[in-house]
Amino acid sequence: MDAAERVPLAATGTDPIAGPLVDPLTGPLAEEQEEIRRTLRELLAARAGPRENLAAVAHPQGYDPELWGWMSGPRMSGALGLAGLTLPEEYGGAGRGPASLALVCEETGRALAPSPLLATSVLTAPLLTALGTPAQRAALLPRLADATLTCALAVPGGSLALALGLTGDNTAGDWSGGGRAGGVQARADGDGWRLYGEAAHVVDGHSAGLLLVAAHTGGFARSRTLLFLVRTGEADVPGLVRVRTPALDRTRPRATVQFRDTRAELLGEEPADVLGALAATGRTAAAMLAAEAVGAAREALDRAAERIVDRAADRAVGGRAVSSCAAEQRLADLHVQVEAARSLTSRAVREPGPGPESGPLALAHALEALRATAEESLRIHGGDGSAAEHDPLLFFERATSDELLFGPVRRLRARAAERTGLFGEVAA
Repeated sequence: MDAAERVPLAATGTDPIAGPLVDPLTGPLAEEQEEIRRTLRELLAARAGPRENLAAVAHPQGYDPELWGWMSGPRMSGALGLAGLTLPEEYGGAGRGPASLALVCEETGRALAPSPLLATSVLTAPLLTALGTPAQRAALLPRLADATLTCALAVPGGSLALALGLTGDNTAGDWSGGGRAGGVQARADGDGWRLYGEAAHVVDGHSAGLLLVAAHTGGFARSRTLLFLVRTGEADVPGLVRVRTPALDRTRPRATVQFRDTRAELLGEEPADVLGALAATGRTAAAMLAAEAVGAAREALDRAAERIVDRAADRAVGGRAVSSCAAEQRLADLHVQVEAARSLTSRAVREPGPGPESGPLALAHALEALRATAEESLRIHGGDGSAAEHDPLLFFERATSDELLFGPVRRLRARAAERTGLFGEVAA
């Protein structure tokens, strides 16, 4: 069955009798949101199938630049303008809230579409907006909004979950590199800075036009973590080595980035609450990742259900009795699990304040739901030689990879409990 034919009525945002529906993830859909969802789903159905996705990640940039242009370029060009969806209007963005971005993430998650959306719009743009100087915002945010610049957040030691405060307090320990060795070190050099060290598992780090690097500075006297800009552009940057590395999730390219006496620019001005900004970004990012996982889980579940129906029809034609009660019960249980994750994600994306406190909890439930639906889909499709056999594997890769990068689930839950004071004190 074609992807466009599988769109449930509720997901389109309209009902021919009752009019606009309430989206279960983001709440009431505005007319513009309905248009974005419908257009994005049609675009991804045509350009982001399993074969197209694997061809896209083989591209040097790790995604299909033409598809990204249609998704994220300025609205006046006929594109959807997704790159600037949440950026302030004064910088060419649409000034929308997290609910709109969650809607987009759900659709890209459903298609497992490779794109710079996570690295640029979810992880990096909020930090540039919150901490950048007026000159830095004026120079960089319009380029993000019109999709002429992509970014990546480089964190040393592969400790992205801790840096974002998802699995622990990011003010505890020297995850960015304490003392004189380890992590990434920053040293003042006249009116600029020099970086030394390495960051692993940097999402889109091999192709981003701008790196936002978390580095340790101050030695033992004024030990602190700051954020630095490394503008890669089209030319080679002296002392910067970027190597694309194999990733469990083939649709989420990563890189190891080495800084060998690399010139950098401080993001913002001191003093700044860098760790607080990282934690707020992390809580919002958790909600967006949860929306992605919910979209992927719904798609994996739909494909598993279709496969069961197809098999039942084949067996009926062969004159054999078909008993699918157990499979149907399992799918019903998974549907409840996915909808519970969707409900938690809905709460997180609509929660006011600088980063939803319930984001990590929503992410934990969404990743578990995605893993469960992917495993069931693998079981149903496995070993029959069908052309779709590799589809469920991609969903399983996404669930496992995201848990390794942003989890694990048990720590996401523990951190959410600490933040909300479930077990007593409210964590910092």
